[in-house]
Amino acid sequence: MAVSSPPQGLLPAGGDERSVVARSRAVAAVRRTRIGVLDVSVVGIGGNNFGTDFFGRPCDQETVTRIVDTALDLGINFFDTAEEYSITSYLGEGHSEEFLGVALRGRRDEAVIATKFLNISEQEPAQRGAGRIVAAVEASLRRLGTDRIDLLQQHQPDPDTPVEEILQALDTLVRDGKVREVGCCNLPADLLDAAAGVAERSGLRPFRSCQVQYNVLERPSPKVLDAAHRGGVAILPYFPLANGLLTGKYRRDEPLPADSRLGADGLVSQLLRDGLMARRPPLSDARLGTVERLTSFSEKRGHSLLELAVSWLAAQPRVGSVLTGVTRPEQVTANAAAADWKLTSDDLDEVEAIVAAEESNDGQTPG
Repeated sequence: MAVSSPPQGLLPAGGDERSVVARSRAVAAVRRTRIGVLDVSVVGIGGNNFGTDFFGRPCDQETVTRIVDTALDLGINFFDTAEEYSITSYLGEGHSEEFLGVALRGRRDEAVIATKFLNISEQEPAQRGAGRIVAAVEASLRRLGTDRIDLLQQHQPDPDTPVEEILQALDTLVRDGKVREVGCCNLPADLLDAAAGVAERSGLRPFRSCQVQYNVLERPSPKVLDAAHRGGVAILPYFPLANGLLTGKYRRDEPLPADSRLGADGLVSQLLRDGLMARRPPLSDARLGTVERLTSFSEKRGHSLLELAVSWLAAQPRVGSVLTGVTRPEQVTANAAAADWKLTSDDLDEVEAIVAAEESNDGQTPG
C-alpha cells in the first residue's frame, strides 16, 4: 500500500517528501520499546478522534482505516483508544473502539491495542468495581472485534473501589486470556505506589504503564515520575504535541485552523483554549513566545518543532510510547519521522532553559 506524504507544513526540516517517508519507515520499524510482554513502537497512535468529536474534528471510517494502514505500513503498531471516546455520550459508548476494530480487520495480529475502562457506565450506573471492569472488557472486545486486549488501562482513579479489588479483577482477566497487560491513566504518585505494593504482596499482575499529560511545555509531577520509576511502570505521554502547539500550526495574529483541536467550535476545545490542563492558556503571548523560541532552536539544528516534540519525549526516562493524536494519514508519516532526532545533553539543557524562561519572563514561579 502506498504511504501518504505529508503536506509542506508538516514536513520535518531537512528533506523532501520521499526522504521523509523513507526515514519514517526506517525509524518506526526499528524503534521499539517494551511494556511488560508487549513490543510497541516508540510512536503510537491515539484514537480520540476516531469517530468522535470530543477533541475536535472527527475522523470517518474511511479515514481511520487509511490512518491505521499507513501506521502499520510504517511499522507503527501501537493504537490507543477507550470506551469513553464517543460521539453521543461523555461517559462513552466506544465509537472509537468500533472504528479501530473495523480498520484492523485482516491486520489484527500486526497491532498492539490499548483501551481503557471507565469507573461507571451511563447504561449501568449502579455497576461498580470488579463487575464494571469485567462488563467493560466484554463490551470493548465486542466493539473491537477481537478476542484479547493487549493493554487494558484504568482511565482514572476510582475513589470508591479498593485497589485490591481492581487489581484482582485485572489479574483474572489476564489469566483468562482476555487481557495481556494492564495499566492506568492519571493516577497520582501515592496510588501508583499503593498499587505496586498490593500487586507485589498479593502476586497480582502489576500496572505496566501509566498515561499522563507530558510534553515539552507541560510535565507530570516529579512525584509521579519517581513512583513510575520505583514500580517499573512505563510512561505513556498523551497530548505530546500540546494540542497542536508543538506542530507550529498556531501563530500570533493568525486565525486558528477551524479543524484543529484548539480551533474547533466545541466545549472541550473552548476549555483547552482557556487553559484546561495547562499552566497557562495555550494561545497566551507567553506560551506562543516559548513556542517561537523552541521553533528557532529546532530550525537552527536542521529540524522541525514537531521533531523536537516527539524526540524530546522519546529521550525521557521511562517513556514507553508517544501517543500522537492524528486526523490524517500524512500526520502519521510526519510523526513517525519525528522520532529520529537524537538530542544531546546540551540540547536537552537548552530546551529546559527556554521553557524555564517562560516562567521568569512573566514573573511566575516554575511549577
